[in-house]
Amino acid sequence: MNASRTPSVPAVERALGLMESLAHSKNGLSLSQLVETSNLPKSSIHCLLLTLERNGYLHRSTQTGRYMFGLKLFGLANTTLSGLPMREQAAPFLLQLMERTGLTVHMGVMDQYEAVLIAKYDPPGSRGLATWRGKRMEVHCTGIGKALGAHMSDEDLQALYKLRKFPRHNENTIASLRKLQEEFARIRQRTYSIDDEEDEIGWRCIGSPVYNDAGVPVAAVSIAGTIHQIRPDNIARLADLLQSCTSAISCSWGHIHTEDKIAYKSA
Repeated sequence: MNASRTPSVPAVERALGLMESLAHSKNGLSLSQLVETSNLPKSSIHCLLLTLERNGYLHRSTQTGRYMFGLKLFGLANTTLSGLPMREQAAPFLLQLMERTGLTVHMGVMDQYEAVLIAKYDPPGSRGLATWRGKRMEVHCTGIGKALGAHMSDEDLQALYKLRKFPRHNENTIASLRKLQEEFARIRQRTYSIDDEEDEIGWRCIGSPVYNDAGVPVAAVSIAGTIHQIRPDNIARLADLLQSCTSAISCSWGHIHTEDKIAYKSA
C-alpha cells in the first residue's frame, strides 16, 4: 500500500494542532483563545480538549480556565528523551561542564524551526532556570537556538520569519530578519553564540554546536547563569570551557578537527 495515498485522520490532525498551539503559549490557552487561533467550531474544539483532558494529556486550571499540558504528556516526553543515545553519550561531558563552570548546562537538537532541549543539568544549590527536557527554544533569542540557527540556510531562515516572525521578549530581543542574519554571521565567525538577556532579563547564556562525523551541526550545548555569573570579563573563559566540551562530544561522535582541544574525558 502506498502510504502517501492513505488519508490522514482529520480529528487527529485537529487535536495535534491544538497541542502545538498550547506548546507555543507560556501560560496555557482558554477555550475561546483556541477557537480564535484554530478557526474550528467551538463544539469540535471542546470535544477534542475534553478527550485529551480525560486521557491525562491536558489539564484545565480551575482558577484561569486555561488548558495546559498534563503530567502524562511530560511522562511520555521524558521517557522518549531519556532513551536518546545522543543524550546518553553526551551525559559525562555535560556533567563535567556543569562541575567546571558551576552553571546550568543544556543540550538541544533542532526540530523543524526550533531547538528542543534533550538534557539539563543544574549545579547543586542553584536557583535554576525555568527550563526542562522537551522545552522548545526559539532560534533568535536563546543560546542553543542561536548556536543551531546560525547554521540554517538563508532560505530556511527567511521561511521561518515569514511563518512566525521573531517574537520580541524584551528590549534586548533581536526581532529583525536583517539584524538576526548579521548576528548569525558573527556567531559563525566567533564559533559560539551569546544570549545576552534576550530571552529573559537577568540571565545570560552561551551556546556552541556539536558536529557529527560528516561535520554537520546536529546538536548544541549551552551554559546559562545570571548576569552576575556570566559577565563580559569571563565570557571568553567560559566559552573556552564550553567549546572544549562540545569538541569532545563531537570527537566522540566521529568528528575530527585539527584545531579541537580535547580537555574532557568520556568517563
